[in-house]
Amino acid sequence: MARSEYPITLTTFPRLGTDDCTTPSYPVSGQKLRSQFVPDEIANPHIRFPTLAANIRARRGRKVEVNVPVFRDENTPWPWKDPSVDYGLHKWPEDDDVRNGAAKENYIYMDAMAFGMGSCCLQITFQAKNIEEGRKMYDQLSPLGPILLALTAATPIYKGFLADTDVRWNQISRAVDDRTPEELGEKPLANDRWRLPKSRYASNSTYISQDPRLRKEYLDPDLVVDQDLKRRLLDGGMDDLLATHFAHLFIRDPIVVFAEDLETLDLSKADHFENLQSTNWQHMRFKPPPPGSDMGWRVEFRPMEIQITDFENAAFSIFIVLITRAILSFDLNFYIPIQRVSENMETAHIRDAVSTQKFYFRKNPFSSRPTHRGANNTPNGTFDSPASTTSNSRPPSPFGPVEDEFELMTINEVINGQVSSDGDAFPGLIPLVESYLNSMNVDVETRCELARYLDLIRKRADGTYWTAAKWIREYVKKHPKYGKDSVVGEEIEFDLLKAAEQITRMEGRDGLGWEMLGKRR
Repeated sequence: MARSEYPITLTTFPRLGTDDCTTPSYPVSGQKLRSQFVPDEIANPHIRFPTLAANIRARRGRKVEVNVPVFRDENTPWPWKDPSVDYGLHKWPEDDDVRNGAAKENYIYMDAMAFGMGSCCLQITFQAKNIEEGRKMYDQLSPLGPILLALTAATPIYKGFLADTDVRWNQISRAVDDRTPEELGEKPLANDRWRLPKSRYASNSTYISQDPRLRKEYLDPDLVVDQDLKRRLLDGGMDDLLATHFAHLFIRDPIVVFAEDLETLDLSKADHFENLQSTNWQHMRFKPPPPGSDMGWRVEFRPMEIQITDFENAAFSIFIVLITRAILSFDLNFYIPIQRVSENMETAHIRDAVSTQKFYFRKNPFSSRPTHRGANNTPNGTFDSPASTTSNSRPPSPFGPVEDEFELMTINEVINGQVSSDGDAFPGLIPLVESYLNSMNVDVETRCELARYLDLIRKRADGTYWTAAKWIREYVKKHPKYGKDSVVGEEIEFDLLKAAEQITRMEGRDGLGWEMLGKRR
């Protein structure tokens, strides 16, 4: 790294896709991406990545359409038309897309995989002790995905314009959406088998645990499944839930296949499986061990946005790890209907969702109501494991209306707990984590360090600290060069990145740089 360079962890480069946005500079509209805005050289040179981009475009029959609503400020022209789009470009047939409605009014338009997969995120992979634990963690972490996406929001700028959203998720989804017009429902089914409601990058659509608390009402009744493949999996000994999961993933075509893998079928390897598994990008991923490996069953938690400072990234990583320990220790139950999880993922995109929106979440996380030894809305409250209060910690599935099991909560209520005079309210994820730590008799030094991380999460949830998205947005709006017109010019971008550099340097020097991010001004 050159002396003039400094590493900064931002979810997206704010001016990716503007004129001359790479060093060294390359011409745009290359053969692989065929983008108006970014050159082919921006992609990893390994053949897999430009081939992915080209094949997604070829299968789709046109370029991908990534449209993000522009933030309407005082001087933003309205209706707004993306000034960077060249409607007269005719180098490739796909250039006609913009004249056919791809570039929408009042939206920032992007046309290549790089605008999605060029984002950075914070993914955590957990090792499970066996397949049952892996399936349980997959299910119980799924409803937490939208909450952590909103808590880590860090993406308010695209292509040099302020967006009216705060997170990256849907932009990646659109950037790798290979669905044909028939699969999208734009044309009657003739050559394709199904209409597909989601991109291959999307929120989860299945639960997979053999937990007796998993009610059929939590499952998606309209889930698209390859029934022939599901029957083969069932005949091979797989249970219905897991067979449904994989038969749903495999409604997608493979979009990259290496020629040598087609020459022989090596049943001692899982290359073909991983080819399909790894190009289904959902907010959780269930990962079987490779054949002949002692790696074990793993689960990926994928929705979080990368944060500007190492401290924040460590805090969210540790928080999710501790949540998994609390889930397994207390046999927690976060099930809600999977469609509500998908709705929550959309809610997480709303500007400042962490402070302004409510999310569907389960009211009672315990298998049965535990005995409280402390107030459940305070960090000092502790909770008995369900196993300690009943003779059966895994009761049969309940029979009441599913709608009575969850309600709309603020993220502050989900993280820090609800205030309730009768003790019959959601305890909060941080109090649950602290109860787990109390049960483990963690030493004082470690507990103090963990408390610092949990305090950041707590204060992010209650609004004391802003998300990176809000900090970036406010920095731009207060910049003397900002014209209140949604445009993030090059001078503003430079100063923004220098401010992020200063914060990370301060963190390295005295550990307090992250506190500059999002303190209420």
